[in-house]
Amino acid sequence: MGVFHQLFSQDKHINTLLEQIKKGEADQQLITGLTGGARPAFLNALFLETNKPIYVLSPNLLQAQKLADDLASLIGEESVFYYPADEFIAADMTIASPELRAGRIATLDHLARGTAGIYVLPIAGMRKYITSKKQWVLNFLQATVGEEIDMDSWLAQLVAMGYTRNGMVTAPGEFAARGGILDIYPPYAESPLRIELFDTEVDSIRSFDADTQRSIEKLDSVRILPAVEILLSTEERIKVAERLEEALANSLKKVKKPEIQELLVQNIQYDIAMLREGNLPDHVNKYGSLLFDDKTFLGDYFAQDGIVLFDELGRIQEVMDAWEREETEWFLSLIEEGKMLHDVKLSFSFKEITSMIRQQKLYLALFTRTFANIRFSKTSNFSCKPMQQFHGQIALLQNEIERWKHEKFTVLFTANGKERLEQMQGLLADYHIEAQKGIPTGPGIFLVDAVLSAGFELPLQKLAVVTDDELFKQQAKKRVRSEKMTNAERIKSYTEIKPGDYIVHVHHGVGKYIGIETLEVGGTHKDYLHIRYRADDKLYVPVDQIDLIQKYVASEEKEPKLHKLGGTEWKKAKAKVSSAVQDIADDLIKLYAKREAEKGFAFTPDSDEVRAFEAMFPYEETADQLRTIIEVKRDMERERPMDRLVCGDVGYGKTEVAIRAAFKAIQDGKQVAFLVPTTILAQQHFETIQSRFEDYAINVGLLSRFRTRKQQLETLKGLREGTVDIVIGTHRILSKDVAYQDLGLLIVDEEQRFGVTHKEKIKQLKTNIDVLTLTATPIPRTLHMSMVGVRDLSVIETPPQNRFPVQTYVMEHSGALIREAIEREMARGGQTFYLYNRVEDMTRRVEEIQELVPEARVGFAHGQMKESELESVILSFLDGEYDVLVTTTIIETGVDIPTVNTLIIHDADRMGLSQLYQLRGRVGRSNRIAYAYFMYQRDKVLTEVAEQRLQAIKEFTELGSGFKIAMRDLSIRGAGNLLGAQQHGFIDAVGFDLYSQMLEEAIEERRSGAKKEEKPEVEILLQADAYIPDAYIPDGYQKIQMYKRIKAMEREEDYFEIIDELQDRFGNLPVETERLMRIARIKVWALEAGVTAIKEKHGIITISLSEEGTARVDGAKIVAESAQFARAVGFGMDGTKLNLTIDTKRCGGSLPFDVLEKMVKIISQAKKQVA
Repeated sequence: MGVFHQLFSQDKHINTLLEQIKKGEADQQLITGLTGGARPAFLNALFLETNKPIYVLSPNLLQAQKLADDLASLIGEESVFYYPADEFIAADMTIASPELRAGRIATLDHLARGTAGIYVLPIAGMRKYITSKKQWVLNFLQATVGEEIDMDSWLAQLVAMGYTRNGMVTAPGEFAARGGILDIYPPYAESPLRIELFDTEVDSIRSFDADTQRSIEKLDSVRILPAVEILLSTEERIKVAERLEEALANSLKKVKKPEIQELLVQNIQYDIAMLREGNLPDHVNKYGSLLFDDKTFLGDYFAQDGIVLFDELGRIQEVMDAWEREETEWFLSLIEEGKMLHDVKLSFSFKEITSMIRQQKLYLALFTRTFANIRFSKTSNFSCKPMQQFHGQIALLQNEIERWKHEKFTVLFTANGKERLEQMQGLLADYHIEAQKGIPTGPGIFLVDAVLSAGFELPLQKLAVVTDDELFKQQAKKRVRSEKMTNAERIKSYTEIKPGDYIVHVHHGVGKYIGIETLEVGGTHKDYLHIRYRADDKLYVPVDQIDLIQKYVASEEKEPKLHKLGGTEWKKAKAKVSSAVQDIADDLIKLYAKREAEKGFAFTPDSDEVRAFEAMFPYEETADQLRTIIEVKRDMERERPMDRLVCGDVGYGKTEVAIRAAFKAIQDGKQVAFLVPTTILAQQHFETIQSRFEDYAINVGLLSRFRTRKQQLETLKGLREGTVDIVIGTHRILSKDVAYQDLGLLIVDEEQRFGVTHKEKIKQLKTNIDVLTLTATPIPRTLHMSMVGVRDLSVIETPPQNRFPVQTYVMEHSGALIREAIEREMARGGQTFYLYNRVEDMTRRVEEIQELVPEARVGFAHGQMKESELESVILSFLDGEYDVLVTTTIIETGVDIPTVNTLIIHDADRMGLSQLYQLRGRVGRSNRIAYAYFMYQRDKVLTEVAEQRLQAIKEFTELGSGFKIAMRDLSIRGAGNLLGAQQHGFIDAVGFDLYSQMLEEAIEERRSGAKKEEKPEVEILLQADAYIPDAYIPDGYQKIQMYKRIKAMEREEDYFEIIDELQDRFGNLPVETERLMRIARIKVWALEAGVTAIKEKHGIITISLSEEGTARVDGAKIVAESAQFARAVGFGMDGTKLNLTIDTKRCGGSLPFDVLEKMVKIISQAKKQVA
């Protein structure tokens, strides 16, 4: 994008400055006046002119991110590197989620290798002590196909680079080695890598999907960077331990109180011992200056000829002063708690940073003024005006354009993408403004393809730039950045079983799974699942019956009672559930049939107006969202009334689906009612919908307690007369006095939160109109599948491209940190939730926070307040009258407050994981980075349960397995809501999966009128070893996964697919596993041919066919084909059933197993030709 470079270099004033910088003669120069989009435009020109790396230091993450986005659209993402520094002082003392770290590692590597580009670095990143450049450059691993690598040294190096070893790679920062296969998931990579060795030579390198574990694409070579930022070799770790000992001795002299001395010794000695053994303690980064011999900061990675720019010098100084003040306080409080040493220097001061930067330094500021401790060699001043917002007021624009034409300006209109440019050209032409596409050659009006967050005008340079946003208040659709983190959130396999889990066996009930064992029975080896029942009864289940076993999942966290083998309890429990399930199936089917028969209104297909309205949506829709919208519209266009449930997490864009449906209905002259559970939600939806509909003549009404009597009467009158098109409201909508002229669509948000009487009223409203129900409770996948055909469900699973993940910290409770978190949020104009679950002393907590942060306005809310009181508090919080809201868990229900981007949870270890997950979803709803702090009280002794829970929370920050469990609990609760609460007991009796299966069968039976046929089984008993050896797949969970896949083989194609997968994931198949696969394929053919059993006894293999099978096969064909095996194959009849025998001693040169395989294939293909 050289437009700005070209225009700037034509101007004498700018060109002189660029030339000076290029020659290195502009050190310590202050550049003032550049506002808005003029900064990225100037940087773009500077980069293209000098061809040197440019390092831009921003005051904070938010500014840095905006600048990086603007630059990326001007010069391309491949030349912009963003370093998301941790702005949180105590980050080194917490367990932080990995997203920011991943971004830093990738950028650090580009810095170390001197990649040309523009680097955007928040100033916070310059303060930290980091690994030296020469150490960083040595720490990487490289592999190329065809080269040799030494596995042992690789494994050791991976550990040194901060990777952790696991049985299977699912999360960033893990690696797994099995046989000749090495899987690695670098934190900054989009997907993990698999390196396959042939002896020591690299045979292939491929990226693979962490969810399915299948390969994606082949690579020729790969370079693996560290998973952590602080790299310490074993020798260095021992040196750090020595430095800590010295510092500890010094601190013990300085500290007078014996209890602090004791704490110091206890805390620091533990870390010293860990380091001595060559391990890294959890929060080793907090020792800052003691970690390294040579003190390195980020600036040491900069290229010598680079250019360093301070963006907004005044802001940077303010931020740094505040940091230094806070850090000192925090440091002192840590020393008092015995967690820190006096000799540690946490970070560099701003003064040190500026003196250490050797490169050419430029300072950007809005105005010329003096700055403390900085002398400028020269000041260059630009006069630059921010662009005014036209927002579709074309008359205003025409006046400006007249002025610009008169003064011979070059005017640029920027927009994203060819289509948008053409639309814009058309719109401007409508108002007789002639704009041409392409590179500007002189004065005139031009359209360029670029995305800037703001326009500007340089009067002296005669240049004006207007963005799409300023012209039409159309937020440029956010370009979707490829997310570096895969969605570990997708719950793929909470049904995985691991030793110690409770399981349900269809015939024997609930038992405990001990593990997978290879047993030798009658001379052949096979794998069995070992399950323990009550009174220590043991059951060994052969793996080919794996489909009879499921993980036991209940709706509550309590341990189930084990059943006794051969007892009657299980049969009784199953019968009870069965009858309950039959009833539900009946109800569902009746309801569905009734709806199918009803006649409603068929809406017309989408008009251009609807399409235009949808194009106005400022964000990129997710694939799930688009699919749901299509399903909803298809339902609306059918004659029968729609009844669809849209299920998706809070903030996944369900409201937009509803708004589009509403717009479609209104276009067809129908009215829409939008029913929500709380007054506050009504208010929020009202505002959202009003802003989405503001350009259309659509009248939006609101019925709730916040409307005056007069307003309510007006709305009611409008509904009767048809002047109000859409009404949003609480259960007030259901009152008798509400009448519609022509209601066409009812939207219900969170139906499960209405009471019984209200639900009845909703039912009456529902007759013959289209209904759309929204819910945020996730619904389990299995249940969703079993309801297909009786309930229309749409599930939105993909989170929206929220630019930032929630940065999560887990840490001990500390006043100083709470203050820092709240002040930081206030500084950027945001608000904070402080979650405190004890109502009785909540007011005391509010006072404590008030003392910590005197300038904050603190409000509180809890469920024991009167409803009206509660609502007024939350509304004033919504309107920004409080900075901090201390509240109980009531915030987990649906209120959307985009300005809240900090969440502090008191005693997080006392909350359930599913609660924490829902709460964390309350922040990070806008496009700025959000923080969640999980605090726990420092107990002298943490109980074991609390420790496990904290461990789980830590995993949860990394979206690990704890996360899946939380999701599972939530979704099972969702199942209860969907089917009615009384089902919980039944779900718990047989476990969730079996329950879903029974429901599915009952529904299927009602729909097709026939009981589900038992799938015929083929009994195969052969004297041959067929199993998966431990050496091939050592990990029990993955082994069970593969057995399940093999058991489910139904077509010959599956055979090749599974073999591909096995080779892809675990390398070449051992003989036993290959035989297991071939037997599974024999089973597929046998089922096709009507074979009931294949048994080997005394050297004779018998293949038995059923009556139907015998009737279907062409005997003559089989006899003819079997001639190739001479006398090995014999034929006989057992009544009306055909039997074939294979005499293993007479197979001659062929192996008996091969003969069997060929014969079964021949039988499956020898069907009689039906005339």
